[in-house]
Amino acid sequence: MAFTLSVSNLNEQIKTFLETTFEFVSVEGELSRVTKHGSGHIYFTLKDSESSIKCVMFRGNAARLKFSLDEGAHVVIHGALSLYKPRGEYQINCVSVEPFGAGALAVAFEQLKKKLEEKGYFDPSRKKPFPKFPRTIALVTSATGAALQDMQRVATTRWPLVNLIVIDVLVQGDRAAAMIADALKLSDTLGCDAVVVGRGGGSVEDLWPFNEEVVADAIFAMQTPVISAVGHEIDWVISDYVADMRAPTPSAAMQMLLPDRNELMQSIDEMRYGAYGMVAQRLERKREQLLSMQEAFKRHGVEHRLEVQSELVKELKERLNRQMVQRIEQSKRELSPLMERLTQSIESTLRQKQFVITQLTEGFNANHPKNKNKSGFAQIAREGKVIDLDELQVGDEYEAMNERRIVRSKVLQIIST
Repeated sequence: MAFTLSVSNLNEQIKTFLETTFEFVSVEGELSRVTKHGSGHIYFTLKDSESSIKCVMFRGNAARLKFSLDEGAHVVIHGALSLYKPRGEYQINCVSVEPFGAGALAVAFEQLKKKLEEKGYFDPSRKKPFPKFPRTIALVTSATGAALQDMQRVATTRWPLVNLIVIDVLVQGDRAAAMIADALKLSDTLGCDAVVVGRGGGSVEDLWPFNEEVVADAIFAMQTPVISAVGHEIDWVISDYVADMRAPTPSAAMQMLLPDRNELMQSIDEMRYGAYGMVAQRLERKREQLLSMQEAFKRHGVEHRLEVQSELVKELKERLNRQMVQRIEQSKRELSPLMERLTQSIESTLRQKQFVITQLTEGFNANHPKNKNKSGFAQIAREGKVIDLDELQVGDEYEAMNERRIVRSKVLQIIST
């Protein structure tokens, strides 16, 4: 009778055989059905054009991955063959994964760069400006590294007035990224004008903490302007893209942040000389304007205007005198014939009046009562005026007078002859 095994015994023997026979395998294929469990484990299928095999990568190994396992990625996995006894399914227990034909770190770098770019971490519009004359700068770097000494030397030479606050961190290794992120958060609470995060040169692995997402998140969340200064000029890390400014080296970061006191003093001298020249030019222009205004004031001032008005009055008086002389001369010329005519008219009038007076005198003398010698004759007058007898009417009163007396009479009757 054949020996009979239980299912569990059979699976146990197969598990032992597989795990002792295939203690380490490297398998190439395409990732499919990638599932990232909340526990940190990663489950996926590795396949090619004809077959597939299930794989698992437990949390400890998954934490060391430098790139993300994405659907359809072509990879090489390293691990051991094992069997999951409860279901009788065999799978590869993955220890590490690397991209096929490319370095894991390069792929991880590009994956994170693309992810952060899509989230807007590299947007130029969010870059913060740096002050022209920073007073306090936080340096997030290793306190024992050459980069710190270089930055301190440059700061002392260029701008000794700046206050440097050193926040000591690890700049390589597994714990460096978290420590750098915490230091950045701390520096953002110190009221600094700027923060420099970085280190000197090294390999890609040495610089990798500055490619971690936790550091990128910390830089992105900061209110203080940050400059990333990692490695040498040819080295680019994720923090360079997220920071407000990228410096090729730590010493270059201080040169970019701090003004050069020698250049500043030279600029001050140039500005002083320029200011002197400008002030001298302004003073010369103002002096010319003042002279021009003084001349204008003389032309338009009260004294000048009085002088002008005096000259004008003098000219008007002379003109008036000339006109008056001319008018007088003209009037004299016009008056001479008038005087002659007036004299002739007066003389003629006088002769006429003299003739009338003579006649009146003669008539008066002839009619005066004292000159009347005939007896019985009297002169008739009414109201003191000599009248003719024919002018009297019945009832009129009149005076009859001679040289000796006046008789008042009244007409009683008129008898015509």
